[in-house]
Amino acid sequence: MFNFFRKSVSQRGAGQRLYTVLVTRAREPGFFREFEVPDTVDGRFDLVALHGWLALGHLTGEAAQALTDAIFVGFDEAMREQGMGDMGLGRKMRQFADAWYGRLQVYDAAKDEDELAAALVRNLYRERPGNAIRARTLADYAFAAREHLKYSGAGELDFGPMPALWNA
Repeated sequence: MFNFFRKSVSQRGAGQRLYTVLVTRAREPGFFREFEVPDTVDGRFDLVALHGWLALGHLTGEAAQALTDAIFVGFDEAMREQGMGDMGLGRKMRQFADAWYGRLQVYDAAKDEDELAAALVRNLYRERPGNAIRARTLADYAFAAREHLKYSGAGELDFGPMPALWNA
């Protein structure tokens, strides 16, 4: 029985470590500076969703579940830090969950960089004009990161190098 609790604590710790790596990458200043992702709740959410999709494509089983749990705890804590009370938090978390799983579905359905770039224009840039090159570069980055993650150890995340925007 005590192993159940120990395993649970161990899984939470592993999920938190993966979450820290994911959020650190998603909050790289280059995404906001060079790629002009809005530094807003929505922009940060969408970068976490993109990197979460990449990570969950690499992880399996308990590691994937631990990361997903840590991501939603992170969403909850962020909303509380912004002053969201318990009364509205459940509704807001359902909205986050719907948006999260919607992003994962759309990104999974992208067969190539062009389709992923179109999804990023819709989600990350909210259809703002002039972001096609940025979205395509991020789509190229995502496909390269997926390949790079294959060489990460079990329960580890290495997204590879940051993307570079050459044709802005």
